[in-house]
Amino acid sequence: MMFETLFDQFSTGEIAAIIGLAIGLIFGIFAQQSRFCLRAACVEFWRGQTGKKFAIWLLAFGAAMLGTQYFIEMGAIDIGQVRQLNNTGSMSGAIIGGLLFGGGMVLAGGCASRLLVLSATGNMRTMVAGLVVTIVAQASLRGGLSPLREEISSWWLVDGSARSFASWLPPHGGLLLGVVFMGLALWMANRSGINKWWGFAAVITGLSVALGWLLTSWHAANSFDIVPVKSVSFTGSSADTLMGLINQPTLPLSFDIGLVPGVFIGSLLAALATREFQWQKFTADSGFTRFFAGAALMGFGGMLAGGCAVGAGVTGGVMLVITAWVALFSMWIGAGIMDWLVDRKADEAKAAVEAAKRAAEVMPQFAKAPEIVQAG
Repeated sequence: MMFETLFDQFSTGEIAAIIGLAIGLIFGIFAQQSRFCLRAACVEFWRGQTGKKFAIWLLAFGAAMLGTQYFIEMGAIDIGQVRQLNNTGSMSGAIIGGLLFGGGMVLAGGCASRLLVLSATGNMRTMVAGLVVTIVAQASLRGGLSPLREEISSWWLVDGSARSFASWLPPHGGLLLGVVFMGLALWMANRSGINKWWGFAAVITGLSVALGWLLTSWHAANSFDIVPVKSVSFTGSSADTLMGLINQPTLPLSFDIGLVPGVFIGSLLAALATREFQWQKFTADSGFTRFFAGAALMGFGGMLAGGCAVGAGVTGGVMLVITAWVALFSMWIGAGIMDWLVDRKADEAKAAVEAAKRAAEVMPQFAKAPEIVQAG
């Protein structure tokens, strides 16, 4: 009776937007508090320092996997309505798009979700980068870059029936995989001595992805209209939200329309409550070119890969979508390459200069040593 009243009082779009807003608020609050960031995890991993940042990402991924697969086992999520498991996918798009996105997030200082979360804390650099991501993503989806995206995507296509590797696993294999990832994440968190609040927040961040799948599936099962079964994603969602605000006097309500502002508001509230809000702008050291280039790579790469680090890497990954796992793996590779080419070499060069300066300061003391001995 309660659900019937809900559907009588609100339209399909309104309910979808409310669900998106609720999921966005949860994700925004706890992603901000946990410092959840794929870029930080990748850099830490490739530099051989798997510690707190890697553990935080793994906790969120493990919680999302465990929660989603549990709901699937209980029959609460209808995988037959999940677009990624029923439509044709692109393996070439996942590989090339993932590489571009991974490299871009290193340059821009975070993935699409992290840019949105940080922009709500007063970081103007990430806000500008996020706008660039959104504009390039829209151009890649429906604008001037769409022919290039479609061409690359067509190189290696995968049928929808072949996009899931759930059939490769033993009975309850998805749930067992979630248990394994969660167990590994807890071990990593304990080993790295992670802050308990950060760990808890990372788990809730991951569970918000599972909750998104659950609630949209519930909505689809109880609505007379066609409702997409989906969860947290940012590249396409942000592009549609921004273009809707620009092109239309009123926005057609949907899950994505609620999600994006929900994440922003949630992150803002968390930053204000913990006094972490601080205006940050571009400086001579931070520059602009790097952020712009990274954001452009993420915008095109995210649409080519079928989603961002969260949308493809986590939301699609926990559904055992092969192309999502390939995209996530490619993002890790792309991030490692870009970090090695740009940041690690720069850090090594800076360390070498500092070592040379220290040596130059010590040399005069050695040069005076003979005079002191002779005087004695």
